[in-house]
Parts: sequence; structure tokens; C-alpha cells
Amino acid sequence: MTYVDLSAQSAAAGGSPALGGYLATPSGSGPFPSVLMVHEAFGLNDQIRVHADRLARAGYLTLAVDLFSDGGARRCLVSTMRSMMTGTGRVFTDLATARAWLADSPLSTGKTGVIGFCMGGGFALLVARDGFDAASVNYGRLPRDPEGALRGACPIVANFGGKDRTLKGAAEKLETVLDNLGIENSVKEFPTAGHSFLNKTEEGPAVLRPLMRVMGVGPDPQSAPEAWQRIEDHFARHLKEPDPATAEGN
Repeated sequence: MTYVDLSAQSAAAGGSPALGGYLATPSGSGPFPSVLMVHEAFGLNDQIRVHADRLARAGYLTLAVDLFSDGGARRCLVSTMRSMMTGTGRVFTDLATARAWLADSPLSTGKTGVIGFCMGGGFALLVARDGFDAASVNYGRLPRDPEGALRGACPIVANFGGKDRTLKGAAEKLETVLDNLGIENSVKEFPTAGHSFLNKTEEGPAVLRPLMRVMGVGPDPQSAPEAWQRIEDHFARHLKEPDPATAEGN
């Protein structure tokens, strides 16, 4: 597990001059299918690194890109959220730079997925048609024009929480849009879960956590295992090469 400096590639492309990320590498010699991970609004913190490590253990070269590389959440959050709402901005150059780095890595098979949580889930939707082979969207906000933004997207698995007051109706709407566009998808809303339910610990300032609980934000150990299994099954189907023995048997 190591920090990756993407500043040279990003600066050359017109992205963030200090772009970097956390790389989690599976055991073994590779090459491996790869996954670009996009963090929540709290940034590239320990919780996101735990998620990246989990996917590495499942066999994926995982790069958790730091969208706040140029100044931290306090300086970058507003502009990053604005980019998510408008679908424009330097953040998309950063995501494309990170995707290209992963796909070109000698440790990568070239098959690349994207996964996002909260704010990152919104970005995962917005880039699902930008050269990825599979996408995982977890309690991500839908684009303003979902039909336009998702036309031509890769296969998508999405997990939402039924108690998430910030995204009421999002799961049903996303599934309808993807079905109408003919995009392979599996969208599920977990009744007992809220926002950020895949996290192992509560996030954010301690003083705000009681309010976040009221808003339906926080871990849900009951729903998380199934949601993670859905993610791993989806990535295995679209990113991992089929076992030749299994293929011959079929």
C-alpha cells in the first residue's frame, strides 16, 4: 500500500498540480484488473483506505484518488461539489488522469472499473461512460440530466439506503433511467440502511454526528456485507478474465 504521485501527468493534462492517491495492491505478481476509487466529501481518509484495501484483497489494483490534493477538503470541497453538480471542471481531468495511469500500469490487465461513495458515487455515475468497464455507485447523487449523462455508460451496480433522507427515490429513478437506456444494471435500496452505510465507523466532526444519525447517515453492519458482495460480484463479472477451465466446461 503506497502513495502515488500523479502530479506530472495531471499538470500536463491541465488537472490538479499536486494530484495523488493511495494505491492498494493485491498479493501476487499480477497483472490485476484495476479499480479507481472516488472518496466521500470527507476526503481520502482512513475509511476510504480501508475500502481500497478490501478491494485489493479481492484481487483488484485499487487507486483511491485524492480529489482534494491541492489544498484539502476545506479549500477544495466547494469547487469539487460544484463540478459534480455541473458535470464540468478540473476534477474530471483528474479522474481521467487517474484512470489512464491505472489502465497503463504494468500491474494492470487494462480492465478498469470505477467505484464511488457519497460524493464519489455521484462522480462514478458521471464518468461511467468515460472508458470504464464497470461502475459501482454507492449512495451517489444522480446527475441533473441522468438520461443525457448516462447514455452509453458501462454496466452499473448501485447500492442505496432506504433510510437515507438525502436521496429519497434516487434508487428507483436510477434503475428506471438505466433500464430505459438499455444499460446493464443492478440497483438495490437496503431498507435498514442510511447514507454512508458501507463505512465501518462514523465520519465527520463529532459535534455533528447526532444530527447525521437523525439524517440517516452512518454504518449499517446488517446491510453492508450484501452490498459489498454485490460490488465484488459485479466487478468479477466485468473486470476479471474468465477461468479457461470454467469456460471450456460451459
